[in-house]
Amino acid sequence: MKLTLSLPRLALIVLMLFSFSDSFAQKGDGDVSGEELITAYYADVQDLGLVYVFKNSDEHYNRFKKLYNDWLSRLKSISFNRLNKEDQVDYILLKRNILSDQQVLEQNRKDFLKVQYSVPFSPRIISLQQTRRRGGNINAQEAAKSLSEVIKEIQAAKLDVIKNPIETEELRAVAVRSVEELQKGLQNVNSFYNNYDPDFTWWMKKTYPETDAALGDYAKWLAKQSVQFPGKAMDNSGIIGNPIGKDELERQLRFEFIPYSPEQLIQIAAKQYDWCLNEMKKASRAMGYGDDWEKALEKVKQNFLPPGKQPQLVNELQEFAMHMIDSLGLVTIPDNAREAWRMVMLSPEQMRFASYFLGGPMIMVAYANEEQDYDTKMMIMRSGNYSFARAEVFHELIPGHNLQFYMNKRYRPYRRQFSTPFNVEGWAFYWEMILWDNGYNRTPEEKIGALFWRMTRCARIVFSLNYHLKNWTPQQCIDYLVEKVGLERFVAESEVRRSFTGGYGPLYQLAYMIGALQMYELHKEVVGGKKMTDRQFNDAFLHNGTMPIEMFRALVTDQKLSPDFTTRWRFAEESLR
Repeated sequence: MKLTLSLPRLALIVLMLFSFSDSFAQKGDGDVSGEELITAYYADVQDLGLVYVFKNSDEHYNRFKKLYNDWLSRLKSISFNRLNKEDQVDYILLKRNILSDQQVLEQNRKDFLKVQYSVPFSPRIISLQQTRRRGGNINAQEAAKSLSEVIKEIQAAKLDVIKNPIETEELRAVAVRSVEELQKGLQNVNSFYNNYDPDFTWWMKKTYPETDAALGDYAKWLAKQSVQFPGKAMDNSGIIGNPIGKDELERQLRFEFIPYSPEQLIQIAAKQYDWCLNEMKKASRAMGYGDDWEKALEKVKQNFLPPGKQPQLVNELQEFAMHMIDSLGLVTIPDNAREAWRMVMLSPEQMRFASYFLGGPMIMVAYANEEQDYDTKMMIMRSGNYSFARAEVFHELIPGHNLQFYMNKRYRPYRRQFSTPFNVEGWAFYWEMILWDNGYNRTPEEKIGALFWRMTRCARIVFSLNYHLKNWTPQQCIDYLVEKVGLERFVAESEVRRSFTGGYGPLYQLAYMIGALQMYELHKEVVGGKKMTDRQFNDAFLHNGTMPIEMFRALVTDQKLSPDFTTRWRFAEESLR
């Protein structure tokens, strides 16, 4: 069937489309909403990313540089003072993200220039993809000749890399990703023309698979090459990460609205640890062990359940936590949220990265597996003892991550672009502090379970920052967790492995304690100041989506904001005295 449109009707449709586009682009100063701006920006990023697929190419750098500049100009044209408080917060966060995207783009360009010699053949493949993008005609014979040159250039590139090794693990990863992107792009070209274009199919019958194989082999070869300057992180632990250094730590802290230096955060952690240690000794004395809290901790670890019984404990602990929260009126728990959680068991391989609970839409339970050796089984079971589990189940489920993620999907979901571990982990750990204050931990053993995790969060700040400041190796981090907090060695190794090779950002481990301190201090300011009830405060947090906690503070305290807002909330001053 042939679709035809009359000229008047076609002109009307075109006019309507241009009118809609123009009205959105020119929407008045005070009429634009933060949600519209955020949605439009990330739609642009996504759509252009599908076109300019080679991230390490001039066209990608140039196009996205223009995109960021255009959006910053657009934000500058908006009258900030005419926006309501919600939209001002969104404006500040969007501007922050665009500036960060701009900075990351420039850093990525600089990094690629350092390894560009390892992919001299990239222009040939990029050129083919540029033609394929709009379905252009390819001179198949010339394309085959070009790909045969790619194979030769790969061999020459290997010699160059051997002669001039890539400097760091991070840069090697840039080179590997570049080759993998080029291989994927060439596969895309082949799938478009092969068996559709007779000339392409004929010329590429052998040349394409040979080039594809050469690219795949080269990526694997690059991944195995030793770097010129091995990082300090390489030690007997076998954990190889990427310590980022002080300058990058400070940049990321500014981005997260944390007004403290790495050294000050270590001081804050030390003060929090001292509080925990004092409370731990109180509980130890109540158990009859005097100040020998390590012995009391050992006694607590022995109270674990036999194989197969841990899931039942999780259900019982979750029901108890929800009953207590309901009775105190601390937060609204929707009926569907009580119902919409589930449980899975972590595999032995997963437990190499997390040998305790993980959570979110479901709770992931770590418990001994029959495939593990005796010592590993015992360390995992001891780490899943009753008191430790009691202090963690509600962190992962309700009112922690499970309730948080449930609400984030339903309230201001567009703010997921501003997600931060200080908000996510801070909320869950804040509940450990709130329930402690409300008598959730009744016995000395239960208090030791809660304090163990609180001490662990303090230790996470210390070991992760010292690692990224290039002061400690992974093995020193493992030893610190064992000696300072009492983690089982297998668990400490899992913790460090997860921190540095598990896909978490450099600030993730310090975000638990620091985010919780932000929430706890704000709770004292707002609820302690009789401006809101517990339920109103906690519901407001869940209804505002995920974003830096300082921005939530700006909303609930009705702060005056400016388009050039920077962090200024010194929320942990008591810990620095």
